[in-house]
Amino acid sequence: MDTIMTAAREFTYLEAGLRILMAIVLGGMIGMERGLKNRPAGLRTYMLVCLGACIVMLTNQYVYEAFGVGDPVRMGAQVVSGIGFLGAGTIIVTARNQIKGLTTAAGLWASACVGLALGIGLYAVSIMGSVAIFVILTLLHELDFHMRRSTKQVEVYVELKHNVAVGQFLDFVRDRHYEPSNLQILLENTSDNGILAFSVTLKGQKNCNHDDIVTTVKTMPGIGYVEEL
Repeated sequence: MDTIMTAAREFTYLEAGLRILMAIVLGGMIGMERGLKNRPAGLRTYMLVCLGACIVMLTNQYVYEAFGVGDPVRMGAQVVSGIGFLGAGTIIVTARNQIKGLTTAAGLWASACVGLALGIGLYAVSIMGSVAIFVILTLLHELDFHMRRSTKQVEVYVELKHNVAVGQFLDFVRDRHYEPSNLQILLENTSDNGILAFSVTLKGQKNCNHDDIVTTVKTMPGIGYVEEL
């Protein structure tokens, strides 16, 4: 068994082709979930990231073995830091201060790590890692969603009509046993048809469903729009 694994890690064109093929398959498996949810980085992006990282490690291994110079992991280290620029491009801060794309960015980074492991010949690590990443992105999504929506506090985006003051909103939520904090004004239009938009964190006395908090806020007279951030 040790002889087989040693031979599999030696650099040959057949072996390089196998690693490249596995990088495409495993990268596609990770990116499939993101693609089905129509995220900025989907199936092809994950394939390319995993494949590119694999090629970098193959090149680094070839240079080290063929010429006997350099560091066998130097180029791989640059992939880990360089993928951050690609991941940053998937993170978006919306006009309502919502941050989206963090999971996609983390998935791209993890996909690159799988490619690096494949490029150096760590088949077991890359396969187990890909399966773990896929499970986290798919099966644990509902658990994460439930945990985040059943806590004591929730951050909401609120739009008040022009004849309603922020103080009235604060009194309203305090009367219903929610403590407001971190209020940030996002838009203030003083015209007759204008609105006052802001984000605020509401903290209850115990864990509760966030939908119930949003529904309660919507019952306030003068509320134009409410959503959880």
